This record gives sequence, structure tokens and C-alpha cells, in this order.
Amino acid sequence: MPPLMVGFDLDMTLVDSRPGIAAAYRALTARTGVPVDAELAVSRLGPPLRTEIAHWFPPERIEEAVTIYRDLYPAYAITPTVPMPGAQAAIDGVHALGGRVMVVTSKIGRLAKLHLDHLGLAVDELAGDLFAEQKATALREHGATLYVGDHVADMAAAQAAGIPGVGVATGPCSTDELSAAGAHLVLGDLTGFPAALDRIIRLALEG
Repeated sequence: MPPLMVGFDLDMTLVDSRPGIAAAYRALTARTGVPVDAELAVSRLGPPLRTEIAHWFPPERIEEAVTIYRDLYPAYAITPTVPMPGAQAAIDGVHALGGRVMVVTSKIGRLAKLHLDHLGLAVDELAGDLFAEQKATALREHGATLYVGDHVADMAAAQAAGIPGVGVATGPCSTDELSAAGAHLVLGDLTGFPAALDRIIRLALEG
């Protein structure tokens, strides 16, 4: 069996960043004067930042808004963010089997690392600024065995990488949506991950 490497998405998979991201969007509104509905924005986390920013800012101001948001992010978004239920146990479960853990996220790497460090979530590899099929490049590069995420785009990433996708219904996508997007298994949340890990590894071997 090749070495076990489990990839995880970040937002709404390993961490509940909604309170922090909402605070960052409110700070962006205060700084720019452009109204952003922070609660609506955090209800659809997953796609790249520019996708969300484009809902609120004219095209010529998108890059400016992205820069300001990312500058504000460390001060507003890190402290309010909490681990998702079962996140630490899921990581520990992989490590207990001698496996490694990587995070592949649409968030840029330096901001993702702030979250992981603040919450003490010890991962072995981190790849940022990737979404949907783009994530497959990092998953293949690091020999990922499977990929765990809350978004249909995460299942697309797993398919593109040729590995099983495991869905967690803790983000904007339902169990049915994750299954329809190709998830080999859908969990209600990560609390069920350690108990299912042997079955999940068998899925990967069969694939």
C-alpha cells in the first residue's frame, strides 16, 4: 500500500471560519464604503475570494478589494475562527495510522497557515489558492490517497486527481449534492471520520 496521505479542505471542513470571515467583510465595507452582506457571503464559502468580491465590487475595483481584504484578514478573521467538530480527531486518526495530512484550499497559503497555527491543527503539507480541479495538481503532487471536503468542487478535485472524494455536509452543499458530485462517502461531519477511516482507506485501495 502506498503511504497514506489524506487531503482536507479548510473552510467549513476543518475550520468554521464564518464568524471571522464575516468580521473581515464588515471591516472591508468600513474601509471601502462598498456594502457587502457579510452573512450572505459566508453562507456560500468555497469558491475563490475574487468570485465573492465580484458580487459586490465593480470589475475595476476587484483587485483593490482583494488586496484590502487580505490585509485586514489577519486582524479580524483568525481569532473568531474555531475548529469544526471532529477536526482534531480526524487529523490525529490519520497520524495514528502513520499517515500524513495535507490541506488544499482556495484560501491563499499564508492566511490558511495562520488559521492552522492559531488552532494548533498540525498538518504536514499546505497548498493554497487552488479551487475545484486546480486542487488536483497539489493532490497528485503529494500523492494524496483521498480528499475530504464540504463542497461539490472538492469532489470535482478528487475526481480530477483520480482519488476518492469524501464529503462532509458541514458547508453550503447538502449530502445529496455531494453524492451527486461523485463523493464516495458522505459524513454528517468529521466526528464520524476516525471510525470510518478503515473503510475510507479500503475505498482508496479499491480505486
